[in-house]
Amino acid sequence: MTNYSISASQITEGKSVFIRGKLGFAVLARLIEGAELVTSDQRKTKNGMNPVGKPHTTATITHAEVQFADPNSPTLEEQFVSERRYDSPKRPETGPNYSIDSKGSTLPVIAIPSLKGDGTYDQDESGQELAQGLDVTLVMRTYKPKNFNNRGLALEQVIVHETPRYYNASGIDQAELAARGIVLNGTPRPVQATPATPAVPVATEIEDGLSFPAPQPASAPVDVAAQAPVQTAPATVAVTPAPVAAPAPAPAQEETLEQKLARLEAENASLKDAGSAVGSPVATGPWNGSGPAQEAGITYQG
Repeated sequence: MTNYSISASQITEGKSVFIRGKLGFAVLARLIEGAELVTSDQRKTKNGMNPVGKPHTTATITHAEVQFADPNSPTLEEQFVSERRYDSPKRPETGPNYSIDSKGSTLPVIAIPSLKGDGTYDQDESGQELAQGLDVTLVMRTYKPKNFNNRGLALEQVIVHETPRYYNASGIDQAELAARGIVLNGTPRPVQATPATPAVPVATEIEDGLSFPAPQPASAPVDVAAQAPVQTAPATVAVTPAPVAAPAPAPAQEETLEQKLARLEAENASLKDAGSAVGSPVATGPWNGSGPAQEAGITYQG
């Protein structure tokens, strides 16, 4: 345990102490509370530090130097703060570090150089966290907690000595963008994505090889259910049998010579002796039955 020459019981409440350095880490635009506070305290306990236990803001600066009102006669409060600087074993190149966890529900005032360029400062009301590496001065005030004899320190103000930069969750340095001629109005903030709702299918039309949304009726709302395929049981339809038509006669096949000859012979045979002039018996003469008999079915002309 480090032995200090100035204890918390020796300092007086209501005194101010200024300490300047490079901002290493800070949460100044909001309070660390709730689940975040629990996690922070667990981390401090694991690293052998005392948990804060109450909502607070926090700041750590590197290369920290107390701004003595009179270097030849530092106050007890200034000595108290100066003694509590520490070296980082993991980052010795950062020189003396100083950290403060400021309890309470009041956020510190952040002062930034005025745009007027006259050496004055304006209060930063952006609500954004300051970026790492800024040249800042922490202005602290001593106070006496209720029911405690020791005094404490509260972070009252943070003075920024250069054009402010802000913590960027995207990891893109805005100064690098500006160096390339890209200047954003304001500081971009991450946007939480919301679950996408299923899109309604939209028909497309192809024109000259490009797809365009098909025009939709302005007055008719899109019926999503109508667009989805619906499976239904097949309907039973009563079918009346169509009247059966009589089969059409088969087309007559062309007779061969043999078939035609057979048919003619059959027809001649049926006409024989049926009173027909063809094939009926005749007299045996040209006029009175005399003369040679004719063969059936064949008439000779004398």
